[in-house]
Amino acid sequence: MMENSHKFSVNFLNELNMKSLNFIYSGLMGVTCLLMLLSLLTDRCCDTVTKILNYQGYSVSISCPYESQYQNSLKYICRGKQPSICLQQALITSDNKENGRFRLDDDKMLKKFTVNITSLSQEDSGSYLCGVQRNFDLDVFSAVELKVEEWYCVKSTKINGTAGHPLTLQCPYPPQYRHNSKFLCKGDHRNNCTKMAVSQRRFTLQDNATSSSFMIKITALEVGDAGTYWCGTDSQWRVGNYTKIELSVFLQHTSTVTPGTTVGTRIPDAALYVVYTAPVALLLMCVLVIVYKYRCLKADETMSKHTPKAKSSKEEMGATGSRVSLRERV
Repeated sequence: MMENSHKFSVNFLNELNMKSLNFIYSGLMGVTCLLMLLSLLTDRCCDTVTKILNYQGYSVSISCPYESQYQNSLKYICRGKQPSICLQQALITSDNKENGRFRLDDDKMLKKFTVNITSLSQEDSGSYLCGVQRNFDLDVFSAVELKVEEWYCVKSTKINGTAGHPLTLQCPYPPQYRHNSKFLCKGDHRNNCTKMAVSQRRFTLQDNATSSSFMIKITALEVGDAGTYWCGTDSQWRVGNYTKIELSVFLQHTSTVTPGTTVGTRIPDAALYVVYTAPVALLLMCVLVIVYKYRCLKADETMSKHTPKAKSSKEEMGATGSRVSLRERV
C-alpha cells in the first residue's frame, strides 16, 4: 500500500512539472512574440516629418534639433526609417564629422546639429533620420524627407554664326526680375561658367523691359566665340530664369584662284539653250543651202542637154521645106 502511494506521488509530481514547464515555455514564447511585435511596431519614426526640396548639383543643409541634456551625446544621421539599425548604418557621426559629400556640424549653443550634403543628385532623394544617442534608453530621432529634382533652364537654343559677321543673342526673363542685374557667362555647365564682361569692345548688352528680354550683340564673330553660353537675371543660380545657348561659328566661305587653275562659272539655263541649239540651226541652214544649190545645178545640166536637139530639128524642118518648094516649082 505504501509502495503504491509513493509511485502515485512521483507520477503526479512528474506530470505537474511537465505541465509547469510547458506553461512557462508557452509564456516565454508569448512574451518573445509580443516583444518582437512591439519592436516591429515601434521601429518607425516619427510623428512629424520635415520635408526639404532641392535641386540637382546644389548643396543642402539638414537641421536636427535636440534637447540641452544631449549636448555631449553622439549625433548621427542615416538613410531610411528604421531607428533600430540607424546607428549601424550612419552616413556620418559627430565623432567622424566628414565623409565624402557629407559634413556634420554640432552647434551646442543653438542645440542643433547640421548635416551638409554637397553635389546633390536625384539618388539622394529619400528618407533620413537624425539620431541622438542615449546610454540607458532608446535614442532620440527626428525624420527628414529630402526630394532632389533636376535643375532646368527656361529655354535652350542652338545658333549658327559666321566668323567676321555680327550676331545677336536673345535672353528672355520673367517680368518680376526686370530690375535684377543681367549677366552672360560661358561654360559647358553652370557650375563652371565664366562670367563675360558685356561691356567689351565686341559684346554689348541692351535691355528691353517691355518685352522682358535683353539682347547681347556680338560684332565680328571669332571662331573662339563658339561654345555654350548661359544668360539670365539671377547670378545666384536659383532654379529657372536662364537661357542656355549653344553657339557654333563657321568660317566664311571664300574662293581663291591660283595660276594655272581654271575656275568654272555656272552658266544660266537660257544661255545653255542658245549655246546648244545655235550650232544645230546653223548646220541645218547649211544643209538646206547645199541641197538648193545642188538642185539648181541639176536643172541647168538638164536644159543644156536638150537645147542642141531642138536646133537640129529646126534645121531639118528647114531643109524639108526647101525640098518641098523645089518640087512645087518643077
